[in-house]
Amino acid sequence: MRRLVVAVSCLLGLFASTALAQTFRPQPIHAPAGTVLTFYLQTRLHPASGDAMNAIPAGAILRVKLLDSVDSGVNHDGDEFRGEVVSSLLSRSGVVIDSGADVRGLFVLLRSKSHPEGFRYELLITDITDRGKSYALTASLDPSLYDASDQTPANSRPAMK
Repeated sequence: MRRLVVAVSCLLGLFASTALAQTFRPQPIHAPAGTVLTFYLQTRLHPASGDAMNAIPAGAILRVKLLDSVDSGVNHDGDEFRGEVVSSLLSRSGVVIDSGADVRGLFVLLRSKSHPEGFRYELLITDITDRGKSYALTASLDPSLYDASDQTPANSRPAMK
């Protein structure tokens, strides 16, 4: 009889305790159209020979004004956004990308080892078109896609709620 009381007590204790499950809620992104964001050029995997973008080092700053609003409560992983370059991108030999160049990018959900919940939202620039020439590249809001840095300047991240 004593074993039955212990077993029932344990069973009741098991059901009575609250199970805390992980919640999947990456930090949201809310950036209305017209917001100017700072992106960081990433290393290009397959640079085209003779491409002017090859002269721009990884980590170069690219200021972009969003033409479309981006909201993690509305947008889905893989949604596209548009923007335009606010300030020219320069190399030692001169202007590579003029201000006003068209920007295309993606709103993405990335897996992140450094983020406590394992995922984070990110805006990635995938293409810039300037003077009729298109440049395939990757630029992100964080200096590195691999290490989400807490040292990112406050004015580079869109409003987080």
